[in-house]
Amino acid sequence: MTTEPPVLLVVAGPAGSGKSTLCDRLVAEVPGVVRVVTTTTRAPRPGEIHGLHYHFLTPEQFDAKLAENAFLEWAWVHGKRRYGTLAHSVLDPLERGQTLVISIDVQGVESFRQAAATFPLIGRRMTTVFIRVDRDRLIARMRARAADDEAEIAGRMKTAERELKEAHKFDFVIDSRTRDEDFAALLEILKKARARAAGS
Repeated sequence: MTTEPPVLLVVAGPAGSGKSTLCDRLVAEVPGVVRVVTTTTRAPRPGEIHGLHYHFLTPEQFDAKLAENAFLEWAWVHGKRRYGTLAHSVLDPLERGQTLVISIDVQGVESFRQAAATFPLIGRRMTTVFIRVDRDRLIARMRARAADDEAEIAGRMKTAERELKEAHKFDFVIDSRTRDEDFAALLEILKKARARAAGS
């Protein structure tokens, strides 16, 4: 029996690109794929479990990890809370042979690229994927979510336009269509990533 080599799929795209939904579906439908457990200073929501959904840290604990250089990447989100990815949350599962997926912003992917230079295992296993969505479709999706007012949508679109300029730096780009088409494209990329990892 041949076992698939573990890979790290790093998926980015603007707000409304559906990146989180795609990652959730990959974990649900492809055996052996697990999400990277990231870290946050926000409080757990009902039903969330420490170490499964997130590593929940106090701001002081987060600071201590920063002082130890324990993060591959981290950022302030909406100026209130911090989110980050601890190196051991990626390295330990990869060493155990697990395939990982993480949904992250473009700035975080740049930090992962830098980490790949420091950690050869990440360098060998990482594949970056960008979900590209045209402007009209993106605005329509944000409005359909009905979670943001027009000012918020305008702010998100400004960020999205900046992020879309980074697409060329990624290993693969999915031009977003329907959810099923995007998922089929992601499965194809996973296959290619595994083939590349097998040859490394």
